[in-house]
Amino acid sequence: MHLQSPWTPRLADIDASASERLVCALADDIVEGRLQSGDRLPAHRQLAWQLGIGLGTVTKAYAALERRGLVRSVKGRATFVAILQAHEQRLIDLSSNVPPAMLTSRLLARTLTGIARKIDADHLNLYSPPAGHLEHRRLLARWLETLGIVVEPSHLVLTGNARQAISLAFDLACGPHGVILTERLTYPGAIALARRKGHQMQGVEIDAQGMLPEALVHALDRLATTASKVVYLTPTLHNPTTATMSAARRQAIVEVCRQAGAWIIEDGVYALGSAPLPALATLAPERVLHVNGLSKSLGPGLRIGMLTLPAELHGAAQEALQDIPLGPSPLSCAVVEDWLSNGVIASIQQDLRHEARRRTSLATALLDEAALVSHPDAYHIWLPMPRDAADSFTKAAAQAGIRVTAPESLMVDRDEPMTGIRLCLGGPSFEELTQGLTRLSNLLKAPD
Repeated sequence: MHLQSPWTPRLADIDASASERLVCALADDIVEGRLQSGDRLPAHRQLAWQLGIGLGTVTKAYAALERRGLVRSVKGRATFVAILQAHEQRLIDLSSNVPPAMLTSRLLARTLTGIARKIDADHLNLYSPPAGHLEHRRLLARWLETLGIVVEPSHLVLTGNARQAISLAFDLACGPHGVILTERLTYPGAIALARRKGHQMQGVEIDAQGMLPEALVHALDRLATTASKVVYLTPTLHNPTTATMSAARRQAIVEVCRQAGAWIIEDGVYALGSAPLPALATLAPERVLHVNGLSKSLGPGLRIGMLTLPAELHGAAQEALQDIPLGPSPLSCAVVEDWLSNGVIASIQQDLRHEARRRTSLATALLDEAALVSHPDAYHIWLPMPRDAADSFTKAAAQAGIRVTAPESLMVDRDEPMTGIRLCLGGPSFEELTQGLTRLSNLLKAPD
């Protein structure tokens, strides 16, 4: 006679499929200790009948839990809680700003089969030109056009990822003695690059739309005698605050930089072309170096970066790339060519926007914080707070099994009194995200 399961069947109260809701409910009770090691789970048919769901739904949920090490099935007996494995798997990473997984094995297999008949073998047999093969630059120029950015392929440099494009842009625009002005809170990778290269970086005040034009004017005035003045910013879905500049703000920033003779490095990696807002590169192509890439708009494994160049910097870029060519993999370019031609990219980006909104809605519902800053198209949300509070929250989150972005990594000035917590929503599965945000919600509600 089988022992009765101690678990009270339920489905998690989230906007998801029945299978995902069952996985989330069971995983939460296992990780939170409401079920113990060795506890029997209900039989498949019994659970399906109790919850009014299909037998296949229960089977799918149990298989997902077993893959995560939370349960183990014993043939001929039952499925049991495996709490030791659960403790090993309980860390939830909300520190890596990646899009939700949208690429399936079936899509990749179909794509690779198709490009195998079309790819040019010389792209693998020979070294590529320093800025990338011209046909690949034409291809990526077509992709940039979908974002409203028109660039001559000869003025486009291809790199292995967007961070390489930022690195090259810093070197070209800043030189050895220039200063980079940026939002006082900004992309950690850009801060780390500037520090590693020895470029001086200064923070500029921000508001709900990003960098303040009047604050930028004052910052540039203080640099009047500096050899090179550079402004690095993210006008769309700013990392980490999700701020997006209005058309008027974009125009104001461009005019300030024109008056001061400053280069602009525009980080456009989060723009999916969903909003009718002009890229800074379209407002001032003679002054803007536009950085883009595909890891944030399609998938982290598709490593292609792009840097559009004003004509004045084209020669310097060619010279710099002679020493360290940065071109992407020809196979990645072939994948993009195939997806552009058959509409896959547009479909993936539509799915990404839908999933971003679903996850943002989940976060705002669970955290219920008046200070929380979000955007429906962003993969991350922002919780502003003083530096001491942010450091304490980071440590408390780690003890609860949640990894969040270190507040210091986002700060241009390490002594900045106000910072916050960036929570990245795209990496974990939906059920893991629900668990993680629930734990963080409990931390936020706990008395000091």
